[in-house]
Amino acid sequence: MDGPMTSVAARVDEAAEAGGEAAVSFLRDLIRLQSGGEAAVQARIAAACEQLGCIVETRRYSPAGVVLREEFASESAMAAEEREAVLARFPGSGGGRSVIFFAHPDGEAFQPQHGWLHDPMAGEIDQGRIHGWGVADDLAGCATMVEALRAVLAAGVVPKGDVILASTPSKRHARGVHALLHGGVTADAAVYLHPAESGIGMREVKALAPGQLVFRILVKGRLPPTQEPGHTAFAHLAVNPIEKAMGVIAALRALDARRGARVHHPALDAAVGRSTNLLVGDLKTLGDGRAARIAPAVQLSCALSFPPGEKLADVQAEVEAAIAEAVAADPALEVETIFLSGVTGAEVPLDHPLWLATHEAVLRGTGTAPEINPLHTSSDIRNPMVQSGIPCVGLGPLCGDLTQNGGRDEWVDVADYRRGVAVVAALIAGWCGAE
Repeated sequence: MDGPMTSVAARVDEAAEAGGEAAVSFLRDLIRLQSGGEAAVQARIAAACEQLGCIVETRRYSPAGVVLREEFASESAMAAEEREAVLARFPGSGGGRSVIFFAHPDGEAFQPQHGWLHDPMAGEIDQGRIHGWGVADDLAGCATMVEALRAVLAAGVVPKGDVILASTPSKRHARGVHALLHGGVTADAAVYLHPAESGIGMREVKALAPGQLVFRILVKGRLPPTQEPGHTAFAHLAVNPIEKAMGVIAALRALDARRGARVHHPALDAAVGRSTNLLVGDLKTLGDGRAARIAPAVQLSCALSFPPGEKLADVQAEVEAAIAEAVAADPALEVETIFLSGVTGAEVPLDHPLWLATHEAVLRGTGTAPEINPLHTSSDIRNPMVQSGIPCVGLGPLCGDLTQNGGRDEWVDVADYRRGVAVVAALIAGWCGAE
């Protein structure tokens, strides 16, 4: 790095350090404002961006009305209500590369009987961790992008390329960033800001996201010809869907084995020894639970991960063919397959300028070269790449006990959050160029 850029980077680092306490206060504000609903959080983000000199607009949209590429979700899996995205643009001085930073302000639905030890709406700090509902999923991401731009400007640095901040709903296929991308928002690169669940925080970069197909198979039974409340004596005259479900599971296991032997991606193979997996995550009988009754049906809930390069439609066709083969082999087997959602994988090559700029910013901010975690199946980094061909990486601070994973007292490490603001500020200066 030449002398002038070294000076810029040092000034940005100093500004991020000086603004660290204010950055934590801003994140605590977002946690507290959740009691007023998502609109209150979005209004605070919009106001903060306006104070930084951004051109701010809000865009309302219907998730079901956003037309997608290589992605789908059933109505039962999708958010139905109209939503609002906040879009803030800080115009560059010219001659630099532009970037979109995006994060989601919506978290899991609040549960009054949460069992937390800390007040989920207070932003309490305890032993170096800030606790709050949605703090790690993804209020810290929203706060990071605002505070990083604040640090750049506080350093007296003007980005040459446009810096776009987007606070976009995401939960339950809310499709906020999709709506902006298909609504004409574009840039030379994108960065998804979300705390890292894997335990290494800012030392991790998401640069590869496998795709995922989620589906449900309803295996139907046939009750015995009796009005007796108990079915045990008549069981041989029934079709037991539990037994039939075992055959469907066997067919899915065979498909998984074939795919595991055929489908390979070097990063995934190196990380876990496989590049695709088919998981039967839940089996549920749709009866009344009595031992002496035949259940009318069994429901299998399944997910299949697949690497970048595979087409979603091709993977879906493989699943359909495997189930069709099972049905053809057993005349008594009756099933209904429901595809709930599907997303396509994507990745950024390690020689891409965005990866190199991100690597440099993380190395500068943490003192350690970043690691790529290729196992964030269906990560939102895929959205700019699949929907608009915009290269995208993801990063964020150390976190834990996420509510979406059944945890309590969700938290983000305060020191790593502050470190993340400095890393993202350095990335703005390095990617966009600076005056």
